[in-house]
Amino acid sequence: MITAIKDDITKLQVDAIVNAANKSLLGGGGVDGAIHRGGGKAILDECIVIRNRQGGCKTGEAVITTAGLLPAKHVIHTVGPIWSGGKNKEELLLANAYRNSLKLAAENGLAIVAFPNISTGVYGFPKQRAAEIAIATVREFLQAPTSVRQVTFVCFDQENLDLYQSILGS
Repeated sequence: MITAIKDDITKLQVDAIVNAANKSLLGGGGVDGAIHRGGGKAILDECIVIRNRQGGCKTGEAVITTAGLLPAKHVIHTVGPIWSGGKNKEELLLANAYRNSLKLAAENGLAIVAFPNISTGVYGFPKQRAAEIAIATVREFLQAPTSVRQVTFVCFDQENLDLYQSILGS
């Protein structure tokens, strides 16, 4: 099942929320900053361990940590692409960010995953195209057997919610 809501992703009681992280994994602005602030030191501590082990997280890849003080059980951190006119495989990288997050959720036996609108804020990815890629990637992933049974797109603003609901037909 795929749904879209307008809410604060840091307040959701789900198996995993996805963080639109930066490559350093050390927190930043937007949803990344909110997740790190809400989850407390435990998230940052695990991100530092991951960074020290593998040098951060590459664009389109994903890593998993505790959710710390958040109501979710885990945080899956993924790095979306910075939009540069579509010249640098941004569409493929965005699809990979969603796909690799879902793979990590499945590998950890998680069933309910919540995504923000990856790369559509300061990274500048066109919202309509980002929504189309996100939904198509999730639909494709859910066609195969997986522990993931519910994906919710958590929209920060009404514009994104309307886009997602229109594409989902809800």
